[in-house]
Amino acid sequence: MISAVDARSHSTGWLFSFTGLFFLWALAACSGGDAPIQLSGQSMGTSWHVTVIGSAGSPGEADLQAGIEAVLDEVNSSMSTYRADSEISRFNALPVDEWFDVSPDFYTVLSTAMAIGWQSHGAYDVTVAPLVDLWGFGPQGPVAAPPSDDTVTDVLERVGQDHLRLDGEGQRLLKRSPVTLDFSSIAKGFGVDRVAQWLSAQGVARYLVEVGGEMRLAGLSARGDPWRIAIERPDSGDRGVEQAIRLTDTGVATSGDYRNFFEIDGQRFSHSIDPRRGYPVAHDLVSVTVVHPSAMIADGWATALVVLGYEDAMAVAQEQGLAVYFIRRQGEAFSDSHTPAFEPYLESAEP
Repeated sequence: MISAVDARSHSTGWLFSFTGLFFLWALAACSGGDAPIQLSGQSMGTSWHVTVIGSAGSPGEADLQAGIEAVLDEVNSSMSTYRADSEISRFNALPVDEWFDVSPDFYTVLSTAMAIGWQSHGAYDVTVAPLVDLWGFGPQGPVAAPPSDDTVTDVLERVGQDHLRLDGEGQRLLKRSPVTLDFSSIAKGFGVDRVAQWLSAQGVARYLVEVGGEMRLAGLSARGDPWRIAIERPDSGDRGVEQAIRLTDTGVATSGDYRNFFEIDGQRFSHSIDPRRGYPVAHDLVSVTVVHPSAMIADGWATALVVLGYEDAMAVAQEQGLAVYFIRRQGEAFSDSHTPAFEPYLESAEP
């Protein structure tokens, strides 16, 4: 999820700050013919930002703004749990054992989410929302005390993607128990992919798309080199850069527990809930960044790997061939590591 954009003066240019990731852009290196177009707005319960490096024949700024908004509105109308008429809300309101026809986009997101669920050994689950609400991270807001073990056990009965039946041939969905879906951990990445696809279809070859902190990049930046993205140091009191990376023609997403948590009687409770156990994660892995051609897949895997914890996450990431950068809390300091597939993206941490 994204925080408010933080546009700070910087010796090398402007620095746009998102939760988990930074976009580094040195204005001094931009050539006159590569002047970027900056677009932004609100959608999917968050803000979005798009940088387009214009070229002859590209749509004008107004057309780009309208087109991006239309794409994100379409995703939102299907996958927002805050809209009673959305596709996901209509499915959630259905009784058990009743088939529901789904759109191609909905099927794509759900089938991808369920695949990540199986591949992560259950650490990722799009039916986890009742547990998120129970621990005070849902729409109802914070809780005054942790729920009892019995309450957690009861709510776990309403969680689990194994209660879903997805018919790929018929493009329809059924629930065998009263579970509900929430795509908040993957839909923003899907929105990024859809905007990127739309831009490419308009003949735009160089862009950065960001929705709620998830990104996709194509072509070269305004400086004529790969886009520079920096991974944020996972410290709730420090928005510094932990590691800079260079990317093009790919997606990237970061997930962590260092900004969204609460403390009761000195005990810290993370917003990352393990759907297998029903409790917030309690380990030293605080930030996971995934690079993948699909921002949707990067988005889902970043969440899943945070839940797994470092040892299991590293094993699963390598098993799946994922490009992943891990940051762990070691007392008052941090340590980092990465899978072999992430190595090509690394550069000096200095912006």
